[in-house]
Amino acid sequence: MTDQTEEKFYEKKISRRQMLKYTGAGAAGVVIGASGIGSMLNVFGMVEEEDNPRAKHKINFYGKHQSGIATETQSYVYFASLNVLVNSQKELMDLFKMWTPLSVRMMNGEQVGDPATNMLIPAKDTGEAVGLDASNLTLTFGVGPSLFEKQQLGLASKRPAELQDLPHFPKDQLDPAYTGGDICIQACADDPQVAFHAVRNLVRAASGKVSLKWSQAGFNSFPMKGKKKETPRNLFAFKDGSINPNAAKETEMNEVVWIGSGESKSWMTNGSYLAVRRVQMHLETWDRTALQEQEATFGRHRDTGAPLGKKKEMEEMNLDEKDASGEYVVAENSHVRLAMQAKERIYRRSFSYSSGVMDATGTFDAGLLFLSFQKRPQQFIAIQNSFGREDKLNEYITHRGSALFACFPGIQKGGFIGDSLFSIL
Repeated sequence: MTDQTEEKFYEKKISRRQMLKYTGAGAAGVVIGASGIGSMLNVFGMVEEEDNPRAKHKINFYGKHQSGIATETQSYVYFASLNVLVNSQKELMDLFKMWTPLSVRMMNGEQVGDPATNMLIPAKDTGEAVGLDASNLTLTFGVGPSLFEKQQLGLASKRPAELQDLPHFPKDQLDPAYTGGDICIQACADDPQVAFHAVRNLVRAASGKVSLKWSQAGFNSFPMKGKKKETPRNLFAFKDGSINPNAAKETEMNEVVWIGSGESKSWMTNGSYLAVRRVQMHLETWDRTALQEQEATFGRHRDTGAPLGKKKEMEEMNLDEKDASGEYVVAENSHVRLAMQAKERIYRRSFSYSSGVMDATGTFDAGLLFLSFQKRPQQFIAIQNSFGREDKLNEYITHRGSALFACFPGIQKGGFIGDSLFSIL
C-alpha cells in the first residue's frame, strides 16, 4: 500500500453482503447493481470513515470486538448513561449509523466535522480537543434493559433473557440519579479532555434523539516497572484488579468475557455484558483505621498487593492457610476471600472518581466507578451476592449507582454501531 493510498481514510463504501444483510434484499431475491448500491448508500447515510494507521496514540475502531474492553486500560474515563427519545426502530438505527463515522474520526484524533468556514453558525465540533492527538481514545457502546421495554422501538423479541436490571444487593443505597439507562457510552483515553470531548460531541450530534441520564468521570494512575504498567491503586491505596484474566489470551477471554455463538441472542455474539456500580468510599472512616485492619479487610498487603502471608502480588492465595493461633491468615469476612468463594471470574476495568462533597458535613463524594465485563451477568451477580452482609469492606463503602448494559460485538468495515441488533438475517 502506498502512502497516498493510506491517506484515503474517508472512502465511501459498503460491501454488497453487508447491504443485503441490512435491507433483507438477499432474502427477497433482489439483485442490486453497482448504481443501486450507490443510491442505497445515500438513503442509509452509510458514509464509512477509515481507521487512520498514521494517527498518533491510536486505537482501532473496527474489529471483532469493541474497543475499550480488552484494550489496555487508559488513565481516564468519561462514562455516560443516556435515555432514548426516538419513536421508531428506524430512528434508533439511524442514530447508531450517525454516531459511527463520528466515533471513527474522534478515535483518529480528528474533529467530528471539517473546520468551520461560516462564522455565523455553530461549528460542527465543540473544539476543546483541537491540537490533542487520539490519546488512545476508545468508545464502547451498550444498551440497557429499559431500551427493550419501549414499545415504539419493537425490540422486545431481541432482548436476551439475561439482560435484566441488576438485583438489589445487601447494603445497597442506590440513588435513582445514578441508576440504569437505555444506552451507555464508555469513553476512555489517556487525556481527560479527549474522553469528555468524545461523549459531549456524540450527545450533541444526537440532540433531540437522546438525553443524558447520568454521567461520571474517573481516573487511574499506573506505576511503571520498566516499560510495563503495574496494577493501579484505588482511593483506599490498595491495588485494584490484581487477578484479572489475561486480555492477551484469547481462550481466557472467551471463557470469561466474550459471548460465543449460541450463548445468547445471536446479535450478542462477540459482545459482552457491562456491570456498572458507583461505589462511594468513606475515606474519612478509612483514614482512621489501622493499617493492619485495612489489610485484614481486603485480605492483601497494601504496599505489595500480595495475599496476606505472601510477598508478591500475583502469588496464589491459599484460603486454607492458618496462623499459629489457628485463625485463617485471610479472614473469613475479607473482601478477597468472599469474592473467590463465588468461584466466578470477571474482567475489571474500574476507575476512581472524586466529585466534590456529599453534603454540608464536607464528606467526600469519592470512590470507585466499578466497571466489569463478563459473558454472563450472573458472574458478577454471584460475586456480589457472595459479599452479602458479611464483607468487612461494607463498613467503608456504600453502593450508590448501578446499571447493566449489553455491549455490542465489534463493528466491521461497511457496518455500523449495533448493526447486529437490527439484522434480519
